[in-house]
Amino acid sequence: MNPILLDFPNEMTSDRLIIRLPQYGDGQAVHEAIAASDELKKWLPFAKKEQTPEEVEINVREAHINFLKREDLRLHIFEKETGQFIGCSGLHRIDWEVPKVEIGYWLDSRYTGKGYMTEAVERITQFAFQELKAKRVEIRCDVKNKKSRAVPERLNFELEGIIRNDEWSMDGKELRDTCLFAKVSESTSWGEQ
Repeated sequence: MNPILLDFPNEMTSDRLIIRLPQYGDGQAVHEAIAASDELKKWLPFAKKEQTPEEVEINVREAHINFLKREDLRLHIFEKETGQFIGCSGLHRIDWEVPKVEIGYWLDSRYTGKGYMTEAVERITQFAFQELKAKRVEIRCDVKNKKSRAVPERLNFELEGIIRNDEWSMDGKELRDTCLFAKVSESTSWGEQ
């Protein structure tokens, strides 16, 4: 089946969060969150580059289209109580043949230390297995990114290995290693879902 024909929800909730596909107009909130989060520059290429609110809005609209085309499922995270945008996650590097996905994430620095990202990734992992019928969910992060590593560790993802000399650091001065965490579905047969 062509992935574009797959039907699944565009929004999910957890105890404290609303997690949904990017919508037109989200760009301003995303821009403000990136600007407030200097620590992201150490780990993520998009945060290192100065972007205008318009450039971020264009990126949000492209992410919306990619979600509808089922090419990349970016998700925006909001506090349920306030409606405030607090971060971004999503299901990336999708291989619909297996199917398998990789969860990526970042959080506005003003909201770290509250368990929001662990809660979001737990819900997104459930979504991947239940709604997308994923057989494998991966999380990759820099070995030295302790905050990012803590999320899959808290959620009992298995550390399958360390990929050595995988990427250059954001400053381009050293090769970095990447942790590969994963959870797999209990059913591995093609017909079992």
